[in-house]
Amino acid sequence: MPSLEQYKIPRDKHTISRKDIDDNALKVLYRLHNAGYRALLVGGGVRDLLLGLKPKDFDITTNATPEEIKALFRNCRLIGRRFRLAHILFGRDVIEVATFRGHHDQKSAQDIQKVKQSQGGMLLRDNVYGSLEEDAERRDFTVNAIYYDIADFSLYDCCNGMQDLKERRLTLIGDPDVRYREDPVRMLRAIRFTAKLDLKISPECAEPIRRLSNLLQDIPAARLFDEVIKLLLSGQGLTTYRLLKEYKLLQVLFPILFKEGEDDTATAMIEQALIDTDKRIAQGKRVTPAYIYAVLLWYPVEQRAHAISCESGMEYHDAFLLAMNEVLSIQVKSIAIPKRFTATIRDIWMLQLRLPRFGGKRAQRVYQHIKFRAAFDFLALRAQIENATELKDLVVWWQEYQQNNPLPVHQYGRQHINKANEKKPDTTKTAPKKRKYRNKKRSSNTDVLDA
Repeated sequence: MPSLEQYKIPRDKHTISRKDIDDNALKVLYRLHNAGYRALLVGGGVRDLLLGLKPKDFDITTNATPEEIKALFRNCRLIGRRFRLAHILFGRDVIEVATFRGHHDQKSAQDIQKVKQSQGGMLLRDNVYGSLEEDAERRDFTVNAIYYDIADFSLYDCCNGMQDLKERRLTLIGDPDVRYREDPVRMLRAIRFTAKLDLKISPECAEPIRRLSNLLQDIPAARLFDEVIKLLLSGQGLTTYRLLKEYKLLQVLFPILFKEGEDDTATAMIEQALIDTDKRIAQGKRVTPAYIYAVLLWYPVEQRAHAISCESGMEYHDAFLLAMNEVLSIQVKSIAIPKRFTATIRDIWMLQLRLPRFGGKRAQRVYQHIKFRAAFDFLALRAQIENATELKDLVVWWQEYQQNNPLPVHQYGRQHINKANEKKPDTTKTAPKKRKYRNKKRSSNTDVLDA
């Protein structure tokens, strides 16, 4: 193996400055360095700084073992079974520290205990430690295998990541088939980095994705929920969605979405929702995963509700309830959507049935619903895509209603009560103070006689 010095890029040959690195990350780097360990930034933090972007987090790697890291930091907790990691906690800020990973020897009894693979080749446990060079070769993409050394502020580029960044190319380290089988989520990461960083997937990196997409079925559904949030709510949701379709990954994540074949109206609605979401993220506004999931699964619910109603003669409202439960129960097997989001999804869907019925006091009750605004946006999106006159008229009616009622009744009532309490003088009567009596010492008969 070539000397590590061959991969070294001195400080005057790169653009990363300490002033751009998070203060808490610098604290961790310096404490490890001062304790005699190697301490380097690696991964997305280094990559984004080189691209002139602002990193969301900073990951650190070191030759210290997790136990040695924990001994250095009181605010440290060790997590993970598959990969043993140290999380250094600074309030809500978390700095992740990993020990250099090494190549495992299948013939070594010690390594066999530390490494476990499934029959398909997916790594279930891998806690073999090694050198910086070995750690670089164990990382996924070349652009994520660039290291910033706090000792002399130099970079180490063992896998030609700097050249790939310059050419805007995403390249996998090692044999793509083997690396995707080790961790199928790398296929989703390839899509995310391509969209987020405006890169192009190299041919050798792209070719196996369609063949191996079904390996994602072996990934825990809870982990896939986190990955899909990163994919669709990163500000490049539309580009990501189209790439997922192109590489046959969308069908694995959402098996019920186009079960009966791709629907042009459903596709148009999903893409418009992602365009709107990307705009909100660019403006710094809040977004919720529940809304995107509600859009993605809306047409499967509608199709299933119509099928149940026709097959059983059941009223559409009841068929719709059954369809909601059925679609969500199928979806959570692939992506474990938490209950707090499925509850919101149900509210948005159910309000689509209630919004057309606004006679009497019904409009007021719907308007008071805590998810009214999300449901109204959903209705407006449907009207825009479906181009139905009745939906457009309904949107206009509710727009006028909101103009005449600036705040929902429950919100107005709460604000009114708070303001009234601020202006209202304090008229509560204070209880009269109890008079304190001294216990006077009574004179005894002897004292009187003596006097």
